[in-house]
Amino acid sequence: MSLLEQWRETAYSQEMNKAELQKLWGTYFEIEKGIYEQLLANPDEEVKGTVNELAEKYGVEVLTMVGFLDGINDSLKEPNPIEEMEGDTVVSLAFDKEKLYKNMVDAKADWLYELPQWNDIFTPERQKELYKEQKQSGTIRKEKKIGRNDPCPCGSGKKYKKCCGK
Repeated sequence: MSLLEQWRETAYSQEMNKAELQKLWGTYFEIEKGIYEQLLANPDEEVKGTVNELAEKYGVEVLTMVGFLDGINDSLKEPNPIEEMEGDTVVSLAFDKEKLYKNMVDAKADWLYELPQWNDIFTPERQKELYKEQKQSGTIRKEKKIGRNDPCPCGSGKKYKKCCGK
């Protein structure tokens, strides 16, 4: 069983009761926040190492590090091979700042996208723009339907039903 499968089996366990799962996730989110605080302090520095080395560097268990890697993978410049990752797999935490911010907004992780370290990376205006862009990306907009008797959008001057609507 891969490390990722072990992490997911633990994190989404059917055997644990609600209180145990809440405790697990509460602890995980605090650890995750601490790692992000360190990463965002030096956003341009590429953190690289094996899964085991990174777990040791951040003082967390290997499975917790795997969970973190699973969460950040979509925000990385080069995704890690998380599906077949082992303890000695070399991974990189070089992240795209805008993508990471938007993914945090998408995950509704306000404890992450509201970290004070973001203020050193983006201006408050830019943070609002990124927040708005992410929120609007999930909004489906229906274009106004052209009626049969409306002027044709091709510019011919004819009614739609007599032109492109045939």
